[in-house]
Amino acid sequence: MIPRHHTVLFVILLVASIAMGGELWHLRQRAHQRMLAGQDNATPTKAPQVAPAVSATLMVAKDDDDSLLPQEQSLPLPEEPGARARVILGKLLDLYAAPGSAPPVPGGAASISQVFLLPADAKTAPAPDDPIKPSLAGPRPSPASAASKATTGPELAVVNLTASFAASHPSGIETESLTVLSICGTIHANLPRVTEVRLLVDGQMRPTLAGHADLTRTYLATDAAPATGPNP
Repeated sequence: MIPRHHTVLFVILLVASIAMGGELWHLRQRAHQRMLAGQDNATPTKAPQVAPAVSATLMVAKDDDDSLLPQEQSLPLPEEPGARARVILGKLLDLYAAPGSAPPVPGGAASISQVFLLPADAKTAPAPDDPIKPSLAGPRPSPASAASKATTGPELAVVNLTASFAASHPSGIETESLTVLSICGTIHANLPRVTEVRLLVDGQMRPTLAGHADLTRTYLATDAAPATGPNP
């Protein structure tokens, strides 16, 4: 025979197991109901806003006659001028990286790290905590004064290229000069207040693009007039 105290212990354990099972089932049901209620009351997810497509002018280099010719493209462009310039230049470099481009320039849109604008008379660099390291001399104007000048006067565009783009760019005075001038001309064509352009590589000043085109100088927008040869 089973001892009486073993029987009592078994009954107690059985009742406790049933009670715990019932409590777990109850908690599961409550959690399920809360989840359904949260789904019903959740704010509907908004679709991401897409920038409207607008016409942009790309100054495309023609290697056969060393000229720059305007090409119209419809692109979704952000409102902020620096971001707008980055998208437009990205499209330009996508054309140069496409199959059949002569000569092909690898990298495409990913070659443009950043584009930012400064008053043309303030040869300044970003602050040390900005994404791009200081590369230009001179005191940095206050944000208020810089913004005021940027909205009323000529601007300097600083284009930060990636090191991989510079490393893979075909070497040659004509090829490099056309790339530089097409970047300058494309920025000016879409942001007319930009009259000067500086090119950096990974946030630093670099002597040349790929051994020839000078990156230590400031380029004028007039250097990239349409249908002209390179003017290094």
